[in-house]
Amino acid sequence: MLDAYLPVLVLIGIALAFALGSVIFSGLIGMKKRDPSPVKFAPYECGLPPVGSARERVSIKFYLVAVAFIVFDLEVVFMYPWAVVFKQLGLYGAAVMGVFVFVLIVGFIYDWKKGALEWE
Repeated sequence: MLDAYLPVLVLIGIALAFALGSVIFSGLIGMKKRDPSPVKFAPYECGLPPVGSARERVSIKFYLVAVAFIVFDLEVVFMYPWAVVFKQLGLYGAAVMGVFVFVLIVGFIYDWKKGALEWE
């Protein structure tokens, strides 16, 4: 039974070693350059000095489009496992995915009609 989990344990060990090594190594290298100065504490935006406040208000439309994107993006992720086992599921799997896609299309049309995808 250990043979089945050994590759996973090795991968977890490598990931932990890499994470700890990165933190320790960057800490050792960064020790030389820890002298604080106003230039180091200034925000950096594409090589230009910052303009305006970081506390600007953003339209609610931005958040609506972002949430709609996340919802539809996550829904598409469910199609990948279905595509992997498509042949084993047969007609039942195709019908269930058809219902799933239909619900996605209805949701997209609803968002479109409500104006959630408009930037104005």
